[in-house]
Amino acid sequence: MGEDRTVADGDRRLAHFTAFLSGVGYHESAWRLADPADLADPARFGVLERSVQAAERGLLDAVFFADSPGLASFRARYFPQVGFDPLEIIAALSRSTSRIGLIATASTTYSAPYELARRFSTIDHLSGGRAGWNIVTTRYAGAAGNFGLTAHPAHEDRYARAEEFVDVVTRLWDSWDAGAVVADQASGVWADVGRIRPVNFHGRFFDVSGALTLPRSPQGRPAFAQAGSSGPGVELAGKTADLVFTAQPTVAAGRTFRDTVRAAARRHGRDPGDVLVLPGVAFVLGSTEAEARDRRQALEDRVDPEFRWRNLAHNAGLDPALIDPDHPLSEAAVAAASRTSRTDDLVRRTKETGRTFRQLAAELTGLPGGLEFTGTPEQFADLIEEWLTAGASDGFTLQPTVLPGAIELFTDHVVPIL
Repeated sequence: MGEDRTVADGDRRLAHFTAFLSGVGYHESAWRLADPADLADPARFGVLERSVQAAERGLLDAVFFADSPGLASFRARYFPQVGFDPLEIIAALSRSTSRIGLIATASTTYSAPYELARRFSTIDHLSGGRAGWNIVTTRYAGAAGNFGLTAHPAHEDRYARAEEFVDVVTRLWDSWDAGAVVADQASGVWADVGRIRPVNFHGRFFDVSGALTLPRSPQGRPAFAQAGSSGPGVELAGKTADLVFTAQPTVAAGRTFRDTVRAAARRHGRDPGDVLVLPGVAFVLGSTEAEARDRRQALEDRVDPEFRWRNLAHNAGLDPALIDPDHPLSEAAVAAASRTSRTDDLVRRTKETGRTFRQLAAELTGLPGGLEFTGTPEQFADLIEEWLTAGASDGFTLQPTVLPGAIELFTDHVVPIL
């Protein structure tokens, strides 16, 4: 990347990376190009394990695993749906890795604070202090019925619950002081019970009485990741997050969003530099541009167009029954949606381009509103440098299109340049 450079605020910049790992790759066609052995039941975890080990070798900060407490069953027609519990995954990975951070997604809407605090604390102990929690409020309304609810909570209520949830679990992680365990064999005193405090929390959403069932973990608490880009999401990130995952299509948009998150951190009395903004980037690498384009095309040639528009509707919280894919997004579909930043991005694109929903879906091959890259390692390194030096990001959340191949290429060919 050449000589050292600095951004306008005078910070010396290091690129931070997490990797989003799922199945045999982020791209929905990855499974159709995979080694058949990697699709067999015993091998599914093996692909993830090899990918994490490659990421660790590439000096990435962390890997993270998404989750949904509900199945959008239409997807199973088009690509594998294997919804492992991400906390169980990172617990297993803690034993076959030694340095890389391990981040699991868990919902504040469909979890209980005490149970989740204990599970994450367990993993932090198992990993020697490498656990991270991707805090989500769950956008998928279909999850409600899986937990005995007749309706998915409203957006504002989910974020209010999330804020209280984070407060409760933090109190639970703090219920043991760092020096509570004395393990004095001579006196027979294992712990100083004066340093163990029941939380006795009574709030709008939760009532939690006791202390956690295990001592303070190596980090004290897991690292916090957060992915909401709405107003409440940004405020939650500014108040709690150590790193923020976001979908931003351009340097200008990335810089605006990063500035917004840093301003939110200041409002909550935090150092803005303590919140890393890591936009998602789906990528295909090749030794030449032509090779990269061929690899991308091989994936795109295997996409079912029917899946693309249905999946885009799902990701944006839209009802597919209200969408005619061969017409622009209708006002009726927008009005019935559970509005998110992704929905707003699609509305904006529809108004600006006049394209049909099917055409938009064909263009948005990755995360709606996000960044995609196809090219050489040198070009990818240039893109990373451009975003960092412009103050548009603190690094990236890598979304490898195929696993373990894409993350191995990044480790072996992009990392040495950086």
